[in-house]
Amino acid sequence: MPDVYVAQKPEEKKSMEKQTERKSVTQLKTMVEKMGGDTLFTSFASFPKHICFQTQEDEEVIVLFMRQHFLVNIPWIVLSIFMLTLPSVFAFFPPYAALSTSFQFVVSLGWYLFVSGYTLAKLMGWFFNIYIVTDERIVDVDFKNIFFRKISTAKIEEIQDINVQASGSFETFFGYGSVFIQTAAEVPEFEFVAIPHPDRVGKILNQLIDHEEQEKIEGRVK
Repeated sequence: MPDVYVAQKPEEKKSMEKQTERKSVTQLKTMVEKMGGDTLFTSFASFPKHICFQTQEDEEVIVLFMRQHFLVNIPWIVLSIFMLTLPSVFAFFPPYAALSTSFQFVVSLGWYLFVSGYTLAKLMGWFFNIYIVTDERIVDVDFKNIFFRKISTAKIEEIQDINVQASGSFETFFGYGSVFIQTAAEVPEFEFVAIPHPDRVGKILNQLIDHEEQEKIEGRVK
C-alpha cells in the first residue's frame, strides 16, 4: 500500500541528485510548467520535491500531485463550527436543563468528542484522497477510513479518453472541476473529482500520452 507522504531520506535524496536526469524527464519539465507549492496541505503541485510513494519506481517521476480543491471543505467546516456552538443553547431545552451539573458536563463532553471525531474524519478524508500522475502512470488513492484504502493505477499508454468537466458558475469562477479518464486497465474509469486546474490536467495528460508514443518511436520505453 503506497505511502505518498514519506519524504525522501537525506542519503536517498543526495544519491538521486547525483544521478543524471533522464532525457524524458527533462523534456517533460520543458512541457509542463512548475505550478502549485510543496506545502503539506497543497491541493495541486507539479514536480513536487518532497513527495514520493512506496511503490514508486527508481526513475519514476511524479508530474502532478493533486487533492480536491480546499473549497470543498467549507460545508463541513461551517457545519462543525455550528455544532460546536450548540451546547450554548442546550440549557434552553428542558431535558438538558433538568440534568445535574455533572451530567450536563458529561453530555457536553460527549457532544464535543462527537464533533471532533466528525471533523477529524472529514479532514482525513480530504487529506488522504489523492490523485497522482507520474511519467509512467496515473494513481488514484481512495481513502474510505483508517482501516480501508483503495489504490488504483493505470499506465499512461492505457489511457483511451479524457473528459474535463466544470459544472456550475461556482466551479468555473474558482477554477476547479473534474477529470474523467477512460482506460484499458483493470479499472476502466478514473475520476479526479473537484481538482484545481482541470483544463491544465487534461492538457498535461494528453501531452504525456504524446510523449509516451514518442518514446516508443525512439525506443526509449522502459
